[in-house]
Amino acid sequence: MAKQEQARGMFNQIAPKYDFLNHLLSFQIDKLWRKKAMRCLTEADKEYVLDVACGTADFSMTAVKAGAKQVLGMDISEEMMKIGEAKVREAGLSERIRFKQGPCEDLGEADRTFSAATVAFGVRNFEDREAGMREICRVLKPGGHLVILEFSLPRHWLIRQLYLFYFDRLLPFIGGLVSGDKAAYAYLPESVRKFPSPEDFSGTLERCGFEEVRFRRLTMGIVVLYEAVKPAV
Repeated sequence: MAKQEQARGMFNQIAPKYDFLNHLLSFQIDKLWRKKAMRCLTEADKEYVLDVACGTADFSMTAVKAGAKQVLGMDISEEMMKIGEAKVREAGLSERIRFKQGPCEDLGEADRTFSAATVAFGVRNFEDREAGMREICRVLKPGGHLVILEFSLPRHWLIRQLYLFYFDRLLPFIGGLVSGDKAAYAYLPESVRKFPSPEDFSGTLERCGFEEVRFRRLTMGIVVLYEAVKPAV
């Protein structure tokens, strides 16, 4: 099965329990990561934000609460977006956040449309990572910012061992018990291990047309915050 269809089926399956488990398994720290990411954007960046792999709209809603005027959330999982749409309606944000189903490699939006783009914990699931990054670059306005949050492996050996024990043993057990899909939560540590190092992924962003690429590790290195800019000319 193609990676995209595998990811779509997996997220459709776990969608009802996704938010609960996301906050539980991250000890609520995921909310702080999103807020830190949004602080990277200027007021000009917040004119029209593209939220790729938006899932249940947590990052889209964080963007609006941080001042984004309009947000387009895109995802391949219709079940995740249904939950996101319900959350957005309940929060009274439907006029500022809209949704569209589709892959990151074919966004179906015009060149130079968005002032900024965000991806929270979704790049690992791209079918074609470089094609997705090039497509995001295409739809950004010149000077537009890209902000990405993605899991990583801690560098400190002790923290890394403790993290891997939690990641490999406890997380799949708890996630599988609550969601009924242990394979989905076994996929997470596997996909993190396969993801490039921050240095290598920064190189990917540069090859895909971005400049001013930088990254910083958060929470002892279990998450990396990437920033990049589309060239002004």
